[in-house]
Amino acid sequence: MSTDSSPLTHTITLPTQLGEPVQIVAAPGISDSQTAIDSSLFKQWLKNLQTETGILADNAMSLKHVLIQGVDMFGERVGFLKFKAEIFYKETGKKVPGIVFARGAAVAILILLESEGETYVVLTEQVRVPVGKLILELPAGMLDDDKGDFVGTAAREVEEETGIHLDLENMVDLTAFLEPSTGCRVFPSPGGCDEEISLFLYQQHVEKEIIMQLQGKETGLRDHGELIKVRVVPYKKLWRMTADSKVLMAIALYEMAMREGLLSSSKT
Repeated sequence: MSTDSSPLTHTITLPTQLGEPVQIVAAPGISDSQTAIDSSLFKQWLKNLQTETGILADNAMSLKHVLIQGVDMFGERVGFLKFKAEIFYKETGKKVPGIVFARGAAVAILILLESEGETYVVLTEQVRVPVGKLILELPAGMLDDDKGDFVGTAAREVEEETGIHLDLENMVDLTAFLEPSTGCRVFPSPGGCDEEISLFLYQQHVEKEIIMQLQGKETGLRDHGELIKVRVVPYKKLWRMTADSKVLMAIALYEMAMREGLLSSSKT
């Protein structure tokens, strides 16, 4: 990708559409558009467009224009991006919907704790302002670098959110069971957001005392505004107890992998 820039307007050239430059414009009030363009979020989005299964791969569509509408910084890195892309079918000239909220890759873990013949799941409860509710969720977190260290990131995030130390060797990537053409990630809201999630499984036998100690435990990075409570629920009740898409997707992958003999674990 090559780029030619001015203070508010930038022009880039993509390998998949040489001779068709893409204009990137900053909306009024956006002063850090170059930071947005240089971010891993924007670069990954451009890369996704041009992969073998990307929408620009077969040359039927063309990216003409991108309007950067919002940039949220998490310290020194771009945490969230909001932009509008104009992508057209070359044959008809029709434009496809292109509003994007970019937040990048994330990881989540289905933690199953076996105790006295019962299987429990570790969840987090925290305020989610966008939906205006307290939500029970799988422990999860965003990838905060370009290295793609999914297993290590997952373990760190879970330790921050639950206080549980995970043995990396016992982590199983449930999304790896998907067909390679899917990218082996799940997309919670692809109509408006680029987020792609890797779902992991972790199983461990524990004493009942550990279950009791975890229940209601307050965790999270308080200096980052994370106020999290740990909730432990029976696995057999999990599918009814939360509308968190990560939970429901993890259940589906886990149950199907068990049914097809792809996992060797104790019966839940």
